[in-house]
Amino acid sequence: MRFKHTKNMLTGMLCTGFFIMIGGAAMAQSTHTNPWAPRDIDTLPPIASLSKGVWLKGDLHLHSNHSKDASNNPVSKIVAFSESVGMDYICITDHDNHVNGDPANNTWADPEFKSKSLLLLYGEEWTTTRGHGNVFSARPYDHQRLYDVRDQRDVVVGAVKKELGIHLSANHPSGKDHFGYSYDMVESIEVWNSAVWPKNANAIMIWDDMLSSGRKLTGRGGSDSHHGTPDTPDKATKNSGQAKANYIGTPTTWVFATARTKQAVVDALTNGRVCVSANPYAPRVEFYADLNEDGKMDMMMGDNAKSTGKPVKFRVQLTGNTVADSSYTVSIVKNGNPYSTIKMTGKKPMVEFTDTPALHGRSFYRVTVEGPQTAYPEVPLSMALSGNMVGLSNPIYFNFDPNF
Repeated sequence: MRFKHTKNMLTGMLCTGFFIMIGGAAMAQSTHTNPWAPRDIDTLPPIASLSKGVWLKGDLHLHSNHSKDASNNPVSKIVAFSESVGMDYICITDHDNHVNGDPANNTWADPEFKSKSLLLLYGEEWTTTRGHGNVFSARPYDHQRLYDVRDQRDVVVGAVKKELGIHLSANHPSGKDHFGYSYDMVESIEVWNSAVWPKNANAIMIWDDMLSSGRKLTGRGGSDSHHGTPDTPDKATKNSGQAKANYIGTPTTWVFATARTKQAVVDALTNGRVCVSANPYAPRVEFYADLNEDGKMDMMMGDNAKSTGKPVKFRVQLTGNTVADSSYTVSIVKNGNPYSTIKMTGKKPMVEFTDTPALHGRSFYRVTVEGPQTAYPEVPLSMALSGNMVGLSNPIYFNFDPNF
């Protein structure tokens, strides 16, 4: 029986492509290869210019009185405030379920939905039983179609979204109304929701998970502000105080756009040439890479290059209103894990570091910057809620498959 049992085991191993060492004989190995394993990329699209563009700042998650849970926040007040703090673009994203999926005859049709200086994107908060997402578009689109399929399977939702040609973004992915759909349907993820920075830790974790698995999802911000300051005391609500703590620009999302147009804003957001600051006056985090260490930066956040297996020099700098005689802490994240921490100081804080991205397989780098807060007089309580968080970058990528 013992010999028969051993013979049957050997027969089974042979049938499955395995063999063991018996009497010095080498065992055979499985010839299986994973067809879905990351592959070497032959060529990648050329990297866009680092100089032919303009930095534009705005807020991508706002609610006017067309959302039933907002107060003292008409479109005119949102537009006027945004203009006063130097915003370049905004997207008013009212809850679509509050208007039965019809922003075209509500927010977009509001006679106050206009500005001479602001780029007003078309959007809405897709509000469903499986969570919330924001739509961003340079032109009006048929939001009713997206609203109508909100309870259908992801494959149906994804097909409609593709036909509409819109940018779909996952809102507050780890909050109460977390995004419960496939992340393969979205181009970006709200990694910084409202002035309360600490509550976004789980959103950052989800973002890193998506990036590590090969998805180039842009990280963006959004104040998610609902309540404005009442014109007179008698119009105050229990939520009116929020306007001093979380309002337009807490946080502020910067895009490096090819032009000052609505489409260029959406394109930059899709391409990941994006960073997020604590407020409109806080410095902008810029992140670059020099592929051949010739002293000239060749890439910026959002860009994707083929690794040469040689060292790459990275540069982090703050542009704008830095606090004089202060120190900032740069935390570098590589492939979703803490890599290094560096201090930077000076009137124009800047630091560089060198690392070698893997020759084969994906690599990505991103940074966060902490330090003294830049004052936001119009929303003075927001600084305490953001803590030491100054801003964050999007990743610089290596060997990411554009057809993933």
